[in-house]
Amino acid sequence: METRDNGVALTSDEAVRDATGRSYEDWFRLLDEADMSSRRHGEIAAALTDEQGVDNWWAQTITVGYERARGLRPAHGGRDGLFSVSASKTLDVPVERLFEAFTDESVRERWLPGGGLRERTSQPGKSARFDWGDGQTRVNVGFYPKGDARSQVAVAHERIADAETAEEMKQHWRERLNALTALLEG
Repeated sequence: METRDNGVALTSDEAVRDATGRSYEDWFRLLDEADMSSRRHGEIAAALTDEQGVDNWWAQTITVGYERARGLRPAHGGRDGLFSVSASKTLDVPVERLFEAFTDESVRERWLPGGGLRERTSQPGKSARFDWGDGQTRVNVGFYPKGDARSQVAVAHERIADAETAEEMKQHWRERLNALTALLEG
């Protein structure tokens, strides 16, 4: 079963229970009793890891779910008022070729025409960070080998000013990753 919050899929309650021994509802009740709704994100996550022994990844998952449930964080948004979206795709190409499709401007222009990415830094075959458009938002890309001729790309577009633009960018990245797949596998 998948839990949804404002149309955004959350990690299932079953997965949270299996990994942590408690459901979202149980965690939220515990966090309310500790008056965590007035605390910063990092403080909530630290309380879960330090005081409750929750693994960091699950502490982040529970904290985001809690913040959304208590109206402290909008869907795709952070408590700072900015939004982020992500998209990923697994392709039947080596990770080096996938990395090149993002970092080589002539290749990138073929699947992301006029995309407005300006490289900030990269680690070949692992990650690349870009400014987007006027530099107000950032695009972080991770590359993961899945064998000799298969790899995954994960795109995170961060620091988006509003929810509407975040939804537009999520759709944009889905479409562009489909275009990338067509280019590299076609």
